[in-house]
Amino acid sequence: MGPKVRGRRAPNRETREAKRQEELVEEEQVPEPTSNLTTPFFGLVDASEIEYFKSAESTLNVTSFESTEERDAFINSVLDEASGKELKLVTNQICSKLMERIILFGGDQQLISIFKSFSNHFVSLAHHKYSSHVLETLLVRVAGLVEKELARSADDAADQEVTVEHLFITMMQEFYPHINEMITHQYASHVLRLLVLILASKKLPSALTANSTLRSKKSKIARKMIEIKDNEDFDRSFETPPSFKDELKKVCKSISEGKTIKDMRELSIHKIASPVIQLVIQVEGLVDKERSVWHLVFLPESSSEDPQEEAFVEHLLSDSVGSHFFESIIKNGGARPKYIERLYKLYMKDRIMKLARRSTTGVYIVQALMFKLRPNEVEYILDEVIPELSNLVSIVDNQNIDLGRSVIDASISRSNYRRDDIISQLLLKFAPKFDPKNPSQNDNYDLLENTLLLSSSTLGNTRDDWPTAEERRNALFLEKLLDYDTSFLLAVWTSFLAMPKERFLQMCFHGVFSHVVEHALAVIPASIGESKEVNILRKRLLNVFQGSIVSLACNAYGSHIVDKLWSFTVLMKMYKERFATELKGESHKVKESTYGRLVWKNWSMELFIRKKYDWSQLIKVQDEEYHNEHAEGEERAKRPIELKMEQLAKKNEKSSLASTNNDERNKRQRIR
Repeated sequence: MGPKVRGRRAPNRETREAKRQEELVEEEQVPEPTSNLTTPFFGLVDASEIEYFKSAESTLNVTSFESTEERDAFINSVLDEASGKELKLVTNQICSKLMERIILFGGDQQLISIFKSFSNHFVSLAHHKYSSHVLETLLVRVAGLVEKELARSADDAADQEVTVEHLFITMMQEFYPHINEMITHQYASHVLRLLVLILASKKLPSALTANSTLRSKKSKIARKMIEIKDNEDFDRSFETPPSFKDELKKVCKSISEGKTIKDMRELSIHKIASPVIQLVIQVEGLVDKERSVWHLVFLPESSSEDPQEEAFVEHLLSDSVGSHFFESIIKNGGARPKYIERLYKLYMKDRIMKLARRSTTGVYIVQALMFKLRPNEVEYILDEVIPELSNLVSIVDNQNIDLGRSVIDASISRSNYRRDDIISQLLLKFAPKFDPKNPSQNDNYDLLENTLLLSSSTLGNTRDDWPTAEERRNALFLEKLLDYDTSFLLAVWTSFLAMPKERFLQMCFHGVFSHVVEHALAVIPASIGESKEVNILRKRLLNVFQGSIVSLACNAYGSHIVDKLWSFTVLMKMYKERFATELKGESHKVKESTYGRLVWKNWSMELFIRKKYDWSQLIKVQDEEYHNEHAEGEERAKRPIELKMEQLAKKNEKSSLASTNNDERNKRQRIR
């Protein structure tokens, strides 16, 4: 008698697996989006081939090779087996992953061989669901080969029969008749955007980052799931030969030629075509001083208000695709400052608040304008927005959180313009009962609840729920406030004290909220001075940690907080000794933990146990450094965010000044 089968599903397991394999083998090319191009059928991969290539893909994924030579030999053997079958492999769901891995790991000659095998079929591959991803990866690697080719000596280049540059340009000839069709195609548009980036020598973004220009959101998620990682050729730009600028000019001309203003505006708000037009506007200035694409979307800078243009701009300000297009061309360059300023003055300046209330569209345009306009216009926008900031920003409704960040950054870039008003508005919104002049009187944790939404969060859950994206976003916003002014720092301290200790410790062990706790453990600089009331608040907060130091030290998140307590206890040797004594009391437990050992090292516990005097000297040095960091009469050191925003402001002022000078020069020439 055979073993007992448990459950009704077990007998069907093998049947289901066999059926799934049959479906994969019989899977033909997926239906393509509507297109005038007829995609050729390259054939099916039979069952035996599927098994072999699937096994090869798994081997490359594990990367269990002892040397690069061994891996190259394996790739060569797979390519020999795939010879003549490349086209049907890249259009198969399973085998396309193998081809993509081979391209990522392949050597120069292997890449050139694959590139040549795609010759005369690049257009068809760009329009296919699976092969388009393989082609994108290949193009990035080939861009690296072009750069290597430029670095070689003339003699080495002469020895090569056909240059990679020539192969790339030959491929471009295949694409030109189909450029306008690729713009609106679901898959080919991504290939076209990558070609534009390569020809313009722009940075080729990672395929895994959240805001990648290279891949769609679904593609990025899929690549993470199948564990395909980028190599060093991604997330960087490549040097290209002069001939690539000629090819870029041809691409821009193909896109603009024969189109009316109506045609180009429709493409600008087309869900698929819009990112392509954004990118072309960004790079066309490299090869076209007339900015043909821009002037097919918007009127020349000398034009006055136009009803049709006004209606189009209004659509951009109220449509999700249109607002993303408008925000991109403002933020990412390409458009001259005077072009943006004209649109702003004609169609947006008189209704800044109306746009700021459009939380899913217009508000992003307002944010982008804060960092592109002249200083006086930035201050005008801030004057409009700041008095209503408490009504505009809403964590509960997930509205305009980015606006709060942008207002803070824009204020810093303008030498802390209306800083006190911003602080008052944000406190009014998130901590209405908190009085900065009497922080110790605060007996609630409104600030934490209103920014982090603790009552509806994953805090305290016993099901090991992952922190949500909203929790990460809210935590980052609160950390921004903590960096901005000490009022928020004191409000968070008093909020911690108002919470039940158990709830506070849950925050310390939480994957996201622990970062807030760590960020809040900051000492007010000596240049500002810590009042007696603030000093007492700091001591009260340190008392909350007593008795929990060991459990925190042995936790992945809590250990960072214990590390931060070393600097947070500056000028308070007594608390340092208390915490060190706790660690010493359970030294065995701490040293057994990976995180505990790091805390043990960072707190110099061996000195505390064996050489107490030397440990005390470390504390003395820390206290002296704190006092000397900001000597009397010395200007307060600016935070990194302040330095960054000042640099951005200077850059914007220079570009605005250059634009003004050019305008004056053009006027003089007309007068002459």
